[in-house]
Amino acid sequence: MLGERGGVFLLCAAGGSRGGVFMKLNLGLDLAGRFLFAILTLMTLIADLVFIEEVIYIYRKIPSSKRSLLIWVNAAAPVIATTSCIGMWIPRSTMFTDFTAAVFFAIVIHKFLMMMIKECGGQKMFLRWFENGRFKISTGPCCCCCLCLPGVRITRQTLFWLKLGTFQFAFFRPVFMFLSIVLWTNGNYSLSDLSPEGAAIWISCFVAILTIIALWPVGIMFQQVRGLLNCKKIIPKFALYQFVLILNHLQTAIINILAMQQIIPCAPPFSSSARGAYITHQVLIMEMFLITLLSRVVYRRKYDELEPPECACEEDGDCKQTPKIIFNGAVSEDRLPGF
Repeated sequence: MLGERGGVFLLCAAGGSRGGVFMKLNLGLDLAGRFLFAILTLMTLIADLVFIEEVIYIYRKIPSSKRSLLIWVNAAAPVIATTSCIGMWIPRSTMFTDFTAAVFFAIVIHKFLMMMIKECGGQKMFLRWFENGRFKISTGPCCCCCLCLPGVRITRQTLFWLKLGTFQFAFFRPVFMFLSIVLWTNGNYSLSDLSPEGAAIWISCFVAILTIIALWPVGIMFQQVRGLLNCKKIIPKFALYQFVLILNHLQTAIINILAMQQIIPCAPPFSSSARGAYITHQVLIMEMFLITLLSRVVYRRKYDELEPPECACEEDGDCKQTPKIIFNGAVSEDRLPGF
């Protein structure tokens, strides 16, 4: 479909990301469009500057063992905002920007799990904190309704399986994204083609399964450490992580479905899918801008460091210990000497 309005020429073709529409922007926008694009671009720039300032703070104030993890987790929102801004200005790059954001956040999921372990003092200290505990596996998104499932004992092996659950997504998501791009260049991949003969339906199903498998360990770990890391505000951090996940995946999927079903109406020169892509990009920029500012507030605060498990046990033991009196080398409990 070739349309023209206000000096804007759009070339729409089937196939591609977010409804399979690629648009070529040759001339400028009208006044309202320019103002909107300028505001969203400014919000993206501010988000990137806030992130850069946060990176400088992390390098100055945070121990080196935690720096990379915190930088990765904090970078999720500004990276998604940046890719959305590029996709908004250059619509034909939408497929590549979407895949870049998806791959980056797949790595962030693994980094968030590792951050929770690192906040407990590392793997060895984590196992010492919870050496007699059990993981509660009846949590989302896999087994939130299976409350009768028994807990799994916390060992080095179970911790390895949790880390593997998130690592597999960080590894296989780029592989499937690369495969999608290769098939798209050959004309065999289109999100609008959901027939069993198409590649999109199979790749989407595999990615969805891998996503659920990756989110499950994060939920299990959060349920285990939320009490211990409450002093480090792990609940607000997990909430921000969940917001990025829901907005970048669930919200985008809903808008794509509405666009493909023509529920989002076609307004020439924009097709339904083109409008869906523009709406997704613009909404994500605003949302990720707000999350970037909230992340700076949450992650920049100073927290009380955890005491080693031995110190905590000794303090508890001192409170419960029976008073003892030493007299001439003999120890007497709850009695005066000679009685």
